[in-house]
Amino acid sequence: MKIAPSILSADFAALADDIARVEAGLPDQLHVDVMDGRFVPNLTIGPVVVEAIRKRTRLPLDVHLMIVEPERYLADFVSAGADLVTVHAEACVHLQRALAQIRELGARAGVALNPSTPPDTLEYVLDDLDLVLVMSVNPGFGGQKFIPSAYAKLARVRAMLGARPIDVSVDGGVKVEHVRRLAAEGASIAVAGSAIFGAPDPAEAVRQMRAAAEK
Repeated sequence: MKIAPSILSADFAALADDIARVEAGLPDQLHVDVMDGRFVPNLTIGPVVVEAIRKRTRLPLDVHLMIVEPERYLADFVSAGADLVTVHAEACVHLQRALAQIRELGARAGVALNPSTPPDTLEYVLDDLDLVLVMSVNPGFGGQKFIPSAYAKLARVRAMLGARPIDVSVDGGVKVEHVRRLAAEGASIAVAGSAIFGAPDPAEAVRQMRAAAEK
């Protein structure tokens, strides 16, 4: 299982230092949450911050767009350094077009599903995907409690994907005690914010999470 620390829980006044601290634990990628105050009730960052992060890490950047009309900003985020761009199924009127655009821009394409959104939403875009992100909280804030129904949803998503080489990520309230079952149900990426950046030793938190997934 890949471990993806979410910078939503980092100290933005010392972001470069916090990224360096988690890098010591050898995570696989960084998860970057972008919120617009419309799709979710919070505001975070834009392409300028993604560009600054890109200059300070060699880790792949998974940019998670929790915004309305994401297609308007895809080129900006890819240009800023996003390796993978994830849009919400609920925010895209023309989901297939948005996914195709992400790939045409040279990035990998992902779709996020809110807790109440059924996996069937993906039925006709399965071959346009590089990642499915199963939200295990309602998006908008860090530090929320993991919603257990995500386990069954994760298994259903993995079954839908079949043999396709598509990553399945879980984001929201993920702690070390969750990752073993997440891996068993088919998750290939665990996104964790406060469980890593809020730990006394973020690098050790990354290592513990990976070890728990491999048991």
